[in-house]
Amino acid sequence: MASEPLDAQVSARICKHMNDEHHEALIEFARSYGGISHPKKVKMINLTPLAIKLDADGEQVEIAFDHELINSSDAHHSLVSMLKRIKGTS
Repeated sequence: MASEPLDAQVSARICKHMNDEHHEALIEFARSYGGISHPKKVKMINLTPLAIKLDADGEQVEIAFDHELINSSDAHHSLVSMLKRIKGTS
């Protein structure tokens, strides 16, 4: 995976990938990090170096990263780490 700056185009591509391929992970993010009790339909609407923004059943939720992301590779590793923390496998 090539490392790219987190510009609007890369953010849109990451969001599309997450929405198309990782809906269950987005549900876990909304539940565990966003405080949504039983999210059903979750969509990633933005990713910045500081946070991801989700739409969870019509409610917008922003989830801050534990550090400022430096590029697309850092975004990938951070999202995977967040999911592993939820599942207790970190």
